[in-house]
This record gives sequence, C-alpha cells and structure tokens, in this order.
Amino acid sequence: MRLFERKKMAHAYIAVHLIVCMMILSVPAYALSQKFIQAKAAVVTDSTGTVIFGKFPNARLAPASTVKLVTAMVAIDNLYPWAKVTISSNAAKVHSIRPHLHTDDEITVSDLLHIALMNSVNSAAVALAEATVGSEDSFVALMNLKAREIGAMNTHFSNASGLPTKDPQYTTASDLTIILKAALTYPLIREILGKKDYLVITDAGREIALENTDNLLWKMDTMIGGKTGYTGTARHCFVCAIKSGESTLFTAVMGAKSRKSLWTSTLMLQVIGMYHEDTTLQGKPLSLALTLQGNDSY
Repeated sequence: MRLFERKKMAHAYIAVHLIVCMMILSVPAYALSQKFIQAKAAVVTDSTGTVIFGKFPNARLAPASTVKLVTAMVAIDNLYPWAKVTISSNAAKVHSIRPHLHTDDEITVSDLLHIALMNSVNSAAVALAEATVGSEDSFVALMNLKAREIGAMNTHFSNASGLPTKDPQYTTASDLTIILKAALTYPLIREILGKKDYLVITDAGREIALENTDNLLWKMDTMIGGKTGYTGTARHCFVCAIKSGESTLFTAVMGAKSRKSLWTSTLMLQVIGMYHEDTTLQGKPLSLALTLQGNDSY
C-alpha cells in the first residue's frame, strides 16, 4: 500500500472516531445505520455471536470473494498444505485480478491459499477446487455442506471464487461473521489473513508478489484479519475479526458503494462494538472511552 493511501486511511480512522463520539449516544440506531453505515447490510457481533448492532444483518446478498473463506476451509479439510497443484487451463482462464496464474504452473496448496485469500485471485480458488475433487461443481457441494456444518444456514454457494453465476449465490452479514469465526479456527487461514505481504515462488522460479487487500491491517494493531470482496453485483464487501480487550469482535459490511465507505463503515462498527464490549467504559461518555482506548499508531 502506498504511503499516501495509508495516511488517508489514518485520517479516515480519526474521522470515524470523531463522528461516533458526537453521534452514537444521541442518534437512534436506525438513523445511525442509514447515515453512517454506507452499505446495504452490516453487523458487529461479539465472540459469542450476539449481535451488538446490525443493519439488515439477515438480508441475502451476493458475497463476492468472501466465499473464498469457505473455499479455503474445504481445501484444507481435504488437501495437505505442502501438496503441489498443477494449474489447469480451465483455472488459468478464469476471469481474475492480478497476479494471473498460468497453465501448468506448479504451486503448493499453501501458496494457492495465500493467493486466494490475500489477493482474491479467482484462478487460485478454482485450482484448489479442482485439486480437491476434480471439478468446481463437485467442490461447491462440499462448500454448501460446510456452510451448514458451521451454522451458516442463510448461505448458498454456486462457485469457489465468488464470481456472479446464473445460479445466484448469497449470504448475509450475520452468516459472514459465522463463516469467519469458523475459518479462524484453522491456524493456516488465521496466519494468512494476518499477513500484509507474501512472496510465492512457483516450481519454475516465477515470483508472485502478494499484498493483502485488507487495508486495515496497516492501521489497526487490533486487526486479526479479514476478507474483502467485490463484484459489480455485490459491490464492496468485507468481513473481519478485531481484538477487543480479552474478547473478539466480528464485523461484516456488504454492498458498500466504495472502498472508502467499506473501511469507514467497518471502523464505525468496531468502535460501536468496542464501547459495548469493554465493561470498564460502561457509563462513561464515549469521548472519554475513545481517549482511554486510543492507539498512538493509528
């Protein structure tokens, strides 16, 4: 991430805190969600899954690349991380952002997971699906079983990447927090989501440099990790886990109009959750609460 982008994110973080200081105690929840959570749906939950604040948290919406959290779980359930995967022509030609994978590239499962989770490369998700059961269609059946197994009952997948399909796939903000909570029980996924950058080297020696799409990793010491997503249908999506004292907050934002509103909405949810979670702050003015919880690194 460029330096000026990091400075802009720091300014956004400060602005969100100031807005919350001024508004959260005086504005009704519905008005707050409409004006300051600029997304179709959003939620913040505590570590038990209790909803602290929500804006249409059970609305079924397109998930974009957040589906790759389930792709990763199913792949790890069935493959050894060090196993090598040969990229098929089918996987290589899938519409995707950079870095592009090439037909016959040989990449380990672990490195494909890094590529899929850190940079949202669709070809990596399809390659993992094919390596697991031979075809993406068969893999999707396992994804839907996994969703039911972990309690994401309002979710349906149609592919491993999150790209739009004729059979619409959907999830909810609430289900996304359930999915991330389950994904973080996998040590490898937790490690990957917390990395800012990573270098993949294929068997042929080609270097693939990765930089995590979770911009908040650079701005929040409390960020555990998260997964972004974007398609024209889904718009901008993000689900993440944030440390809050001895507990963990889970936030999800779906259908934000821009990356800026995605990050500011997430920060708003984090502050709302932090104030709710920290019993030492209960009954104190929120401005004092934020001063006590401030982090000079922001």
